[in-house]
Amino acid sequence: MRYAETLAAAALLVLIAWPAAAQVSLGGSVEVATDERRRGISWSEGKAAPAASLSLQLPSGFDIGARVTGLRGSPRSGGADAVVDASIGYGGDLGLGFRGEGFVVAHAFTGARGRMDYLEGGLGLTYQLGPAQIGADARYAPAQSAIGGDNLYVAARAQLGLPATPYTFAASIGRSSGAVDDPLRAARLRPGGNYSDWLVGVRRVTGPVSLGLDYSGTSIDRVMASPYADARNSGDRLTARASFSF
Repeated sequence: MRYAETLAAAALLVLIAWPAAAQVSLGGSVEVATDERRRGISWSEGKAAPAASLSLQLPSGFDIGARVTGLRGSPRSGGADAVVDASIGYGGDLGLGFRGEGFVVAHAFTGARGRMDYLEGGLGLTYQLGPAQIGADARYAPAQSAIGGDNLYVAARAQLGLPATPYTFAASIGRSSGAVDDPLRAARLRPGGNYSDWLVGVRRVTGPVSLGLDYSGTSIDRVMASPYADARNSGDRLTARASFSF
């Protein structure tokens, strides 16, 4: 079993076993989206993608999570059927409205041709004032053959809940960069080389049900010649999603 799959399996085992031993409740959700888009590019070849997630919040500030998303045989991940994103993180209040977090995520791909799994770590900082929230994130994947080098992603985000309504508006902007060891594999995460992405969206949350609509885009204007680049699904797109949380 490969390293990312090992971490993913370990996280799933902890999620299942810990509540029984420590009487801690799990949270989770099921979701379907018209496209699985990350950092402005499609991971599901522009097709509808189902997903399910579990998370465990521990009193110490640590959290463990796992999310399974259908990829519909996307060429970006070697024809993978699904990806398991397993994460371990730590977060806490820093005072004056600030909250910080750090995490490690293993991305394990099922049904992929060749080695597609990779690891990344990240830091996040969030400031909240009433219904408004702003934040910044940085994610770094060290050099790995599955992604053709290393990858750094930095982003800023904001959201605003409209008082006395179920609506929340969100926006983000990010930048992907990194060194290239294998141009074909590097096109998985950066199909046009270093690029910027953005998103604006709205959410309607009523109880456990959330409905969302996002418009995302990128600065990519020319896609590399690579079997992993998925050129048709690297541009602007309107995405709808619905989820149920428990």
